Amino acid sequence: MSLSWPWALIALVAFPLLLGFRWWTRRRRRREAVRVSSVTLIRAALPGPSSWRRRIPIWLFAVGLVVLATGAARPQASVPVPANSATILLAIDVSASMCSTDVAPNRLTAAQKAAREFIKAQNDGSRIGLVTFSGIAGLLVEPTTDKKPLLAAIDTLRTSRGTAIGLAILTSVDAIAEINPNVPPTGVEVPAGGATGEYEPDTIVVLTDGRNTQGVDPATAAAEAAARHLRVYTIGFGTTQPSSMVCSRDQISGDAAFRGDQPRGGGPGRGGRFQQIDEQTLTKVAESTGGKYFQAKDADALSRVLLDLPSSIVFERQNVEITVWFALAGAAFVLVAVGLSQWWNRSRPVPTPPVTV
Repeated sequence: MSLSWPWALIALVAFPLLLGFRWWTRRRRRREAVRVSSVTLIRAALPGPSSWRRRIPIWLFAVGLVVLATGAARPQASVPVPANSATILLAIDVSASMCSTDVAPNRLTAAQKAAREFIKAQNDGSRIGLVTFSGIAGLLVEPTTDKKPLLAAIDTLRTSRGTAIGLAILTSVDAIAEINPNVPPTGVEVPAGGATGEYEPDTIVVLTDGRNTQGVDPATAAAEAAARHLRVYTIGFGTTQPSSMVCSRDQISGDAAFRGDQPRGGGPGRGGRFQQIDEQTLTKVAESTGGKYFQAKDADALSRVLLDLPSSIVFERQNVEITVWFALAGAAFVLVAVGLSQWWNRSRPVPTPPVTV
């Protein structure tokens, strides 16, 4: 907790002044007791409130003054709040295995649909960037609050050979570094121990259906992200059931990995390989950066994972003033103290002296 006006704590001197005033009034009352009438002497002789009843109101009142004085200094607390300036880099796998039909009509189409829903569901001020990766990784759309170029880019995704998960993470880090001065680009050496402290609000989300086949090792790339306080959330998409791999003509890049509408050797019984998700690596990448790994076996599960992500990742810590809570607490202490004092010290009837005839 921090204070905006620490000099206001001078109001705390009211506490010892209150105790001094109470001591002075009690001393004065004892001195004047010998000058009062007999009726006053009788009243004074009556049993008064117990010692703890006399002390509780004064201590509650004193605590209330201390709390109010602290509130006058405008205390602030560091709390997690929605980050309007946060950036999400969505890295989507466009390797040839995304043509697998274990998720109808194929993985790429399902991923495109989920990505569109995710983008449309974000607040207008949310900033999103799009990275695609196969054998290489590239920034398709720079982080932006404009949803139109993002949605348009989603429709242009094309599959190709290879899966470079590590390169996708490094590309995302560099995209964040362009807009966040607190994040050094990947070419800059980060001092040892740089992974300590608060996380940046910017986050990387990697959606893949396979394992890294070329480029930088994902663990190495994750270490670079962690050193820059960036969390990486990973999503493993697809099932482990063998299925044919079919993409439409506008979903393939036309490189040597394809023949017609199908990747070469893509279907079961045709001599092709079926690439499975490397969940161990994806989990390690997420955990080492403070993120989390999710598994999505079908289109609905992928949509749910993406739509639930902002509630977990788009937060940053900010100093929020909590003066009102101190004011309410201080006022409550003072009111309780006054109420107890009035109740316990309410007037008691004075007995009438006997009259002799």
